[in-house]
Formats: sequence, structure tokens, C-alpha cells
Amino acid sequence: MDQIKVGKFIAQLRKEKGITQEELGRRIGVTNKTVSRWENGNYMPDIEMLQLLSEQFGITIEELIAGERMDDSTLRARCNEIVVVAAKNEVFSIKEKTKFWKKKWLSEYKGIIIMLVIFAVAGYFAAFFLLDFLGESKSLAGMCWTLLCICTYGSIRNKMMIYVEGKIYGKCSKTE
Repeated sequence: MDQIKVGKFIAQLRKEKGITQEELGRRIGVTNKTVSRWENGNYMPDIEMLQLLSEQFGITIEELIAGERMDDSTLRARCNEIVVVAAKNEVFSIKEKTKFWKKKWLSEYKGIIIMLVIFAVAGYFAAFFLLDFLGESKSLAGMCWTLLCICTYGSIRNKMMIYVEGKIYGKCSKTE
């Protein structure tokens, strides 16, 4: 994949549509500087941006990656090759994306998580002191409380992973 060729092709398509770098950037959610970097061949758009660009210009992602318009027979012949090359040139790996979205989710839900931890610790000690006061068995209450905390942790972690996978792979329909 030739970044310079792809960049020139993006510039050509943009000019054919009669829009500025700023207008294209606004339409797909990036800055005009990002569009300029693509057009100069300094950077390649990531997969999500390739999809948006192809929709804006009415071409296939394969044509965009190849940096030229193709007829159907050429497109079919190069399709697999182009997709493999694009995947290899992805800026962020799945591991890096997962780490980013986990961190983002944790920062968004930090307050709730802290409150749950405080509740878990306070509830554990409250159960111990209350049961000691009443003369009941502490071990059964401790095991039940621990099990409840583990289940809550599992539920929260599951919600985080659903969020992360939704951001990385896109939303899945309920029928899948």
C-alpha cells in the first residue's frame, strides 16, 4: 500500500466533490489537519475512517486503499490482498484498543466502583460486628457476603467488557 498514492487519491476525490479539507473533516469527525496529513501521505486513515471516507466519496474501501478506481474484475482480484494489507497497517492493535477502552470505562464509572468497594467493606465489617453482638455465626455471614461481592465484581466486569467489545467491534444485534 502506497501512502502517498492513497493521499493523492483522497485529495483528488475531495476536490471532485468540491469540498475543502475542513468540510471533509467535519463530515467524518476529524480535523482539517488530519485530512491534510492523509492527503500528504504522512498518515493513513484507520479502518473506521476508511469506511467513512468510502461512504463520503461513493467508492469501495478497496479502491481507497489501492489509491485508484477499479473495475469489477480488478476489484475482485485485489480484494483479499488489499484487506490483508490494510489490517496489517492498522495503527492500534486489538490489545491496545482494549486497554484504551477499559481505561475509559473505568474513568467514567470510577465513582460507582469506589462506592461499591466502600459498601462492600462497610457491609463486611457491619455484618461481623452485628453478628458478634447478636452471638450468631460469623463464618456463614462472611462467606455469603464474600460470594455477593464476587458476583457483583463479575457483573461489573461483564458490563465493562460488553462496553469495550462494543467500542472495538461495533454493536452486535440481539439476534446474533
